[in-house]
Amino acid sequence: MNFFRIKNILILSVGFIYLVSCSKETSESIAVYDNTPYSLEIGHFPEPNLPSDNHLTIEGVKLGRMLFYEKMLSKDNSQSCASCHDQNNAFTDTSRFSIGVEQLPGHRQAMSVFNMAWNSNAFFWDGRSEQLRDQALLPIQDPLEMNETLENVIDKLTSQKVYRDQFIRAFDTEVINAQYVAIALEQFMLSIVSTNSKFDQYKTGSIELTESEERGRILFETEYNPFFPELSGADCAHCHGGINFENDRYMNNGMDTDEQFVDFGREEATNLSSDRAKFKVPTLRNITLTAPYMHDGRFQTLEEVIDHYNEHIVLSSTIDPALIQVADNGGLQLTEQDKIDLINFLETLTDETFLQNPAYSNPF
Repeated sequence: MNFFRIKNILILSVGFIYLVSCSKETSESIAVYDNTPYSLEIGHFPEPNLPSDNHLTIEGVKLGRMLFYEKMLSKDNSQSCASCHDQNNAFTDTSRFSIGVEQLPGHRQAMSVFNMAWNSNAFFWDGRSEQLRDQALLPIQDPLEMNETLENVIDKLTSQKVYRDQFIRAFDTEVINAQYVAIALEQFMLSIVSTNSKFDQYKTGSIELTESEERGRILFETEYNPFFPELSGADCAHCHGGINFENDRYMNNGMDTDEQFVDFGREEATNLSSDRAKFKVPTLRNITLTAPYMHDGRFQTLEEVIDHYNEHIVLSSTIDPALIQVADNGGLQLTEQDKIDLINFLETLTDETFLQNPAYSNPF
């Protein structure tokens, strides 16, 4: 009698454990909507003007990060956004022109993807996308890049339970569409922040610059003055000023004559001839990691970039007026030591913590 009682107890116990285990697995497999806000770490930067219709949430940023590294967004499942925007290179590509899934090169150098939260003048070199969410979908469909249709992307993502669940957590729906893909990618890209370079530490008073870096900083910030050469600087801040080292403008920086224009830049977005060969002024943060330089990647080194402004500015009909003055007066007239100091200062804009931040890395 005792034997049968013990046997029944064991059977009931095993059954209870099994039911509890199944219940736990079922509970864990059910995705639940969670709109907990994402806390953007902005350091000493001002509060950004984030989209009012796409508040950053922990689950939304997580989904965007998954999509940013998801190779199913490309035609042959071989490339992701991160393929051309590598965290190790400040989210850009070290190739002059990125190679797409069809092994064809793009037309412009890949732009860095960070501090987008402080961008206020559209996206791409020519500004053809007003919102970051619009920009997010175009490389997917570009024949020179990922060369995929949005319909196929949706089908591939929908076939994966991990994505159906994450869309529920982020947007309270397992119905995946292009709009949700776009705003999830927007959330992740807005979360990528670089605010802790040596220069930032200098600005907050926790570190000092070397003598060469300080001379470079002064040269960078001092205006060009051809009438008093001893007081003249490199005037870099004219275009690369402010907290993010850019000016929210599109400019022609004197690289080609009118006859040499191959890429019409901003004009392609506005249809204004006055915008011909004007391109978005990029941030100089993490600049030592983002070679090659300019919209067409023609310069491989910072030395070449400085030499361009120092000696090789080319006049054209849409060049920025400030550069005309520099060209007409023989360039910036920087010495070799000036150039060294400038580059040493630019190196202080590298943010090592940003480059190693696991919140931006591949989640797979």
